[in-house]
Amino acid sequence: MNRIVVIDAFPESVLRYRKGWGVVAVEVIRATTTAVTAALSGRRCFPVASTHAAFHLTHQFNNPLLAGELDGEMPGGFEMNDSPSEIAMRTDVSRPLILLSSSGTRLIVQASRSMATFLACFRNYTATARHLIKTGLRKVALIGAGYRGEFREEDQLCCAWIAAALLQAGYLPKDSRTVEILNRWSQAPVTEMLSSKSVEYLRRTRQLADLDFILKRIDDVKVAVMIKNGEIVPAGSTWRSTVAMKSRAALLSR
Repeated sequence: MNRIVVIDAFPESVLRYRKGWGVVAVEVIRATTTAVTAALSGRRCFPVASTHAAFHLTHQFNNPLLAGELDGEMPGGFEMNDSPSEIAMRTDVSRPLILLSSSGTRLIVQASRSMATFLACFRNYTATARHLIKTGLRKVALIGAGYRGEFREEDQLCCAWIAAALLQAGYLPKDSRTVEILNRWSQAPVTEMLSSKSVEYLRRTRQLADLDFILKRIDDVKVAVMIKNGEIVPAGSTWRSTVAMKSRAALLSR
């Protein structure tokens, strides 16, 4: 049986990849970058699909950190935006992060019902590809979160980079759309995503710290992450030693 990879978009598409598929959720700007960055620091991270779910989850933790956006605006009662640059600067890593975004966390929650669900961004795209190959998953769906009916450039780029690595390992593209995205993006530099409406939004709202953070951290995380029982967790044994060195105290406080 051939190993196959498909590139798709939007939370609703996850329904096609329930049985037998490993799903990789991608929202470079900003949910998966924020989640990976939070987890790298040793912070527990719990993505949610709605404000109702976010506030309900707060009852399970002592002093959790609510972070997120809906249509670009921070919901009332939240402490910070969905911001990888801000989460990286915070020192309160013992506070569990409850993360909400317009599309990205909805995608992650939907995908969590699949056989195995991973989170990828520019920071860990190679680590994600290597882990998928190592685990021997025969069917892999790379799904960009999308927004307002658009599969954003940055997510196509990240998905194509991962898919290209899988093709080198012997995977076959499932359909013509996957081939089209691979042809357009697999060899493209990161600067090609600067025409994205997501980038335009960050510039217009002067959230350039997040754009700078994303552009300057390409492939700097050597571990894959996945969602398990609602939490972002390591997808390989190397993660624990990496995080322990960076934030031993935070891990011990869990």
